[in-house]
Amino acid sequence: MRASASGSARGGVPASVRESARAADGPVSAHGPAGAAAPAAAQGPARGGVPATARESARAAGDPVPAHGPAGAAAPPPAQESARAAGPAPAQEYARAAAPASTPLPEAEGPRDAITRLHAHGCWYPSAAPDGTEVAFICDRGGVPQLWAGPVDGEGIRLLDSSPDPVKEVSWSPDGRWIAYTTAPGGGEHSRVLCVRPDGTGRRLLAGADPDSSAYLGCWAHDGSAVAVTLAAPPTARAQGDGLWTARDGRATLLGTTTYAVGPGGTPATRPGGGLSAYLIDPDGLASPVLLATEPDAPTLRVCDLSHDGRFALLRRGPRGRREGVVRRTSDGATTFTLRVADGDQWIGRFSPDGRTLWLRSDADREYAALFAVALGADGTPRGRTVVAERADSGLELLAMAHDGRTAVLAWNVRGASELEVVETSPGHGAPDAAGPARPVPLPHEVVTRVAPAGTGRLLLALSGSQRRPGVWWAHEGVSLLRTPWSSRDEDAVPPGRPPVRPVLSRLAARDGLPLSGWYYRAPGRAPNEPAPCVIHLHGGPEDQERPVFDPLYHELLGRGLDVFAPDVRGSGGHGRSFVDADLGTGRFAALDDVADCAAHAVTAGPADPTRLAVMGRSYGGYLTFASLVWHPDLFRTGVAVCGMSDLLTFFAGTEPWIAESAAHKYGHPERDRELLRALSPMSRIDALRAPLLAVHGEHDTNVPPGESEQFVRAAREHGVPAELLVLRDEGHDFLRADNRRLFRRTAADWMERHLHPS
Repeated sequence: MRASASGSARGGVPASVRESARAADGPVSAHGPAGAAAPAAAQGPARGGVPATARESARAAGDPVPAHGPAGAAAPPPAQESARAAGPAPAQEYARAAAPASTPLPEAEGPRDAITRLHAHGCWYPSAAPDGTEVAFICDRGGVPQLWAGPVDGEGIRLLDSSPDPVKEVSWSPDGRWIAYTTAPGGGEHSRVLCVRPDGTGRRLLAGADPDSSAYLGCWAHDGSAVAVTLAAPPTARAQGDGLWTARDGRATLLGTTTYAVGPGGTPATRPGGGLSAYLIDPDGLASPVLLATEPDAPTLRVCDLSHDGRFALLRRGPRGRREGVVRRTSDGATTFTLRVADGDQWIGRFSPDGRTLWLRSDADREYAALFAVALGADGTPRGRTVVAERADSGLELLAMAHDGRTAVLAWNVRGASELEVVETSPGHGAPDAAGPARPVPLPHEVVTRVAPAGTGRLLLALSGSQRRPGVWWAHEGVSLLRTPWSSRDEDAVPPGRPPVRPVLSRLAARDGLPLSGWYYRAPGRAPNEPAPCVIHLHGGPEDQERPVFDPLYHELLGRGLDVFAPDVRGSGGHGRSFVDADLGTGRFAALDDVADCAAHAVTAGPADPTRLAVMGRSYGGYLTFASLVWHPDLFRTGVAVCGMSDLLTFFAGTEPWIAESAAHKYGHPERDRELLRALSPMSRIDALRAPLLAVHGEHDTNVPPGESEQFVRAAREHGVPAELLVLRDEGHDFLRADNRRLFRRTAADWMERHLHPS
């Protein structure tokens, strides 16, 4: 693309930014946020701004190609040195993650033949090649979530990374040359971003090499020249310099700073020094990273989209319950538009191809998220805002745009299940673009977890349901969905002879009148009205939502003759903004009452045996389990708490800084609300504990450190209450390895069976 005086220069970096950097003797990144680069002439620069001849010579010799000359070149001018000597300005006294260096890794592709270690496996998180004929995805058929790729309609899939580190996200580049993905080394909470060629070669680490930090995957530039990555600064790191440059083996241009404060009242809730920085990284390693944004003490920051001309970036930032969608100009870092957006899926929106409309999934001033069209001026400022798709009693959960930018795919959350629609969009001629009539797409299973475009007229859907393992399905031009050959079949979900149980939606009212609901699973082989031992299972979040999907844990419990009631207590997602906020502050005491009310409902409507009730949950559900056993000590015969918080003050002291920032909004500030947090902590009522307890934790969990389980189990034993602790090796907050998941399920089911079945 040829740059004009006011337009984008080569690679999408605005000309004004390039000239400013040159005037300051600063290097300019050769690739930019999003601009499409024209094909290089015979002697002209290739992708990334490095002459093609130099690139090919270096590749032939196997040597890396420097983007901007020797390391340390282009020293800052005297004015910058003076600023550094004087120290950073108050608004810039925060840490920033250093620009990452691309690191080649040994080849790690696996066998071409599909591994069949697991009889029933899951496939999820699809990302398609530009032409839609192939797809990269995550699959656990080898016992751990790994990166696979293969044809949409064929069996010939291949393992692209055979390492044991679980894969969490996948994104195929728009030019088809790279597949970027996120892994969790050792199964813990630290994550890093890698990329690999579609044939399994060229594997390299893009960001996250520092074991004290983490890296998160963002979007690709539309020409495939760069991928956005967010890095978390180590909690003890301090900012260096004046905020204009970030040092590495070269320097990265900072296109904007922010003083956005996420702590309540502007006070950070965590240890000082943390922060998130979003970079654009050239996967070929030929250009220095470009720093898009830095958020001090931020809980989240993700680059969701870049305009095709490279002038604007769409960011998602802020703590849960207070997320924001932000449009930022890349030329000067100015924020031109901000709007509250819904929790849940991180991919909140996308720019139209001409950059005049921003499509956004938002619940601004609403109970439920809807599809917004925001008209943008040439400078990125809003010119109008319209709600183009909405529902009165359900929210927009997933938003995806086709590659042409003229087709939107909407997934609505309807009482926990999904309904899918496709709408065509059209230019609004000065007003926000409009959406045409919705066309429903029938679904073979209850829940859509991801939607991805896959070439002209083709969609990929990750589906899950109460009768199946997660799988990937595809549709072409509105034709019925077809299951990919490598996804697990419905009949493979469980061993023969014990089919999955389809749950029944059950509604109730809390003691204060708030409507609640949950899914009741009835153990097979029991008469309809025969009382049964029942496990009240509580999800995490607390903004997660109980969905009618196949859960191997529930299947294990049901096979032991135990019913399961899985409710959404106040604070859960999927029921409107007011319901999510109903547990804030002192409202959490009412959430603890909700657990007892749900147990009573299981008895009256289940029917559950009131003398054989248990409580169980993971993460926030683990906290509710600890709390329910001491708030309602005579209600439950036993409990299993998984990765739960037992003392909110020690949790704040030990968790990740960005998690603490979000938790401060939900639970209370660790300094100003210490008495509330102490009153809400299960450890403060340990004297009331009566029921035996099993606690389970991943050894590498830094979201909720293992000490939260350890201190509760130790205190229970000191009070003479039987308590055990199961620590799962090489796991973090989520249990991702098949052998550990089986051990967890069987141990928990053994515990429940021993304490709930009559002797």
